[in-house]
Amino acid sequence: MTDAPEALAVPPAAPRWSEFRPQVVSMFRAFLVSPVKRPILWLVAGLVGVILLTVYGQIRLNAWNQPFYDALSDKNFSQFTRQLGVFAIIVGSLLVLNVSQRWLNLMLKLKLRKGLVQELFNQWLMPGRAFRIAGAGEIGTNPDQRIHEDAEHLTELTTDLGVGLFQASALLVSFIGVLWILSEDVVFQIGGNSFKIPGYMVWCALIYAGTASYISYRVGRPLFTLNAQRYAREAELRFALVRLNENIDDVTLSRGEADEKLRLNRELSDVLAMMRRIVTAQTNLTWVTAGYGWFTLIAPILVAAPGYFGGDLSFGQLMVVVGAFNQVQQSLRWAVDNFSTIADWRATFGRVASFREAVMTMDRLEEGEADAISYVENPDNRMVIDELRVTTPAGTIMLDQPHVEIHAGDHVQVIGESGFGGHFLFRAIAGLWPMGSGRIGLPADDEIAFMPRRPYTPPAMLRAVLAYPSAPDTFSDAELAGALEKVGLTRLQGSLDRDARWDRELAHEELQCIAFARVLLHRPRWIVIDQALRGLEERGSKHILEALRNELPQTAIINIGRTDADGFFQRTLQLVRDPEGPRFSAAEAALATQETEEEEP
Repeated sequence: MTDAPEALAVPPAAPRWSEFRPQVVSMFRAFLVSPVKRPILWLVAGLVGVILLTVYGQIRLNAWNQPFYDALSDKNFSQFTRQLGVFAIIVGSLLVLNVSQRWLNLMLKLKLRKGLVQELFNQWLMPGRAFRIAGAGEIGTNPDQRIHEDAEHLTELTTDLGVGLFQASALLVSFIGVLWILSEDVVFQIGGNSFKIPGYMVWCALIYAGTASYISYRVGRPLFTLNAQRYAREAELRFALVRLNENIDDVTLSRGEADEKLRLNRELSDVLAMMRRIVTAQTNLTWVTAGYGWFTLIAPILVAAPGYFGGDLSFGQLMVVVGAFNQVQQSLRWAVDNFSTIADWRATFGRVASFREAVMTMDRLEEGEADAISYVENPDNRMVIDELRVTTPAGTIMLDQPHVEIHAGDHVQVIGESGFGGHFLFRAIAGLWPMGSGRIGLPADDEIAFMPRRPYTPPAMLRAVLAYPSAPDTFSDAELAGALEKVGLTRLQGSLDRDARWDRELAHEELQCIAFARVLLHRPRWIVIDQALRGLEERGSKHILEALRNELPQTAIINIGRTDADGFFQRTLQLVRDPEGPRFSAAEAALATQETEEEEP
């Protein structure tokens, strides 16, 4: 269809520089309202203070070089021992500052990760967003990777790079003045004439570091894109492993291990191919960074040699000049030494920021749909469906009655031919599938319980599973045991406090019974069922429906799908196809169908 839902076509994240500034602004605004802003600012203030004290200590240590090396060249033993004592005091102070900086650094990482992950949780788990982002193409795949591993990696890199950049800047500002003054002692002798170049050592350091930075950028620039692509491939491999582990029973029963191994090897090959490209790019960059690193051992002595051999520089002053030059050029070439890390940070930041932006965009995309189902609230607590058309991968479906009213206590069944698209009707009523037209009016004040084909069972104690999403202590032991008895699970009454992976331990039919026990406990006024009764045996489904009739006499129940419950449903609606309705394009249909098949029990 031409007016396809935009939510199915969000482009994948890419590390484009044009997107960087708005991403930074968006993340910074989120930080300003974050509950961890205050402790983070205190930690940053502590780091700034410790770093400035460390820089001062390094200035004193560099100045210590002159009397120490002059004592060595003069063979002055008393001055030599005195300077060793001064050295112990300076280094002891720097050690305390280094430990303090390490602690503040680790605590800042902890607080940043807490704030970032909680922000992603808040945005991702707003009603309906997690579902919509899952159908948004590549940007919606593997949200666990972006929220867990990418967020952790981003906070680690952000802290290390931020602290390193500030420390390099502070050292640069402090030592560049020292180096400028020391340049006065560098005198050139040519043809019997002597002259000085103001700030000679500073200009040499600037040229040296600037050249290294430029060449590193030109050689290492491909790493920005390669790292982003690598993380995407790693996420696909991780998802394939998780998916296989979650479905290992079915794979084993189908003897599908060989096929799964081939699929995993393909994913691994994609990861390794990308890593080989990164290895090549990092090797090329290492030629530059390592080459400059080795040359740095002798570079400051070479540029200061005229002052030592032809001027008044003593050996101790030469070592002070060398130390100041090294501090300045190391600060200037901070970007060179951290280029691959910066590329890694940029790629990770793009993945996290683009995911957050895509999640937040889901609401705006849905609101901007011109051809979409409208939702209203009925103050008289009725469910009213008018002229509903639901667009599915197989075409458009609709009810055989253009106007449907359902009141409290009604029992209504919706049926159709095999593969009739009932699941999309269920999603449409729940507000998860707005593609189509018409209007759905939901009761304003009453709670609606939606029961999908595959019930969600959190890994927790059984009492928490039954009480979900309420707190585990919402219901008494007697109420929990009574609900289990009503759905035929009396054998589990003694396991309320056992923590287990119930989705693996219990059969699918038992999991459905757990879901119905949850409904009996919460006592909603409306229940919408998506073929959840289909997975139960005939005796079991009748037993469940009888419990619903007796325990929830005022609750409206809408079942989508056929059942053998004679006499329970008061009326039946037919779901039919609209031959003139719009259809998805082939790509959109494949994506939507895949999402639906993944939820089949």
